[in-house]
Amino acid sequence: MRDDGVTVRPAHWPGDRDRLTLVREAVFVVEQGVPRELEWDGEDAGASHWLAEDGNGNPVGVGRLLPTGQVGRMAVLPAWRGCGVGRRLLAAALDGARERGFAEVWLNAQTSALPFYAAQGFVAEGGEFDEAGIPHRRMRLTREFRT
Repeated sequence: MRDDGVTVRPAHWPGDRDRLTLVREAVFVVEQGVPRELEWDGEDAGASHWLAEDGNGNPVGVGRLLPTGQVGRMAVLPAWRGCGVGRRLLAAALDGARERGFAEVWLNAQTSALPFYAAQGFVAEGGEFDEAGIPHRRMRLTREFRT
């Protein structure tokens, strides 16, 4: 699918919980086999969220930013991958981090997503580690946030 008509907007927990949950359950729990108790980590109420919706208002992607500066729970439904939805969600989260005055942001990237984040300026650090049965690496972005 193309991202024509896709909008990315701030989402609010719990008001948009069902819409955020729909995407995260489909991608992380069903597709990737992440146990529900790991996906629902209790951090959502204090996080900033973004929601990508198609032209009909259906949720197609999500992302969040924790108060620690961690970007996470980036997920795009399979039919919408490869058309810029993830890049737009990440840009919204980075804008949100700038607005909140973060000096840097970081994330735990699935190793399959390392090229995506590297193309956005993130730098991998440390070795590979397991998170929810999926190989990850820590990545950090500082250059975008320097004054």
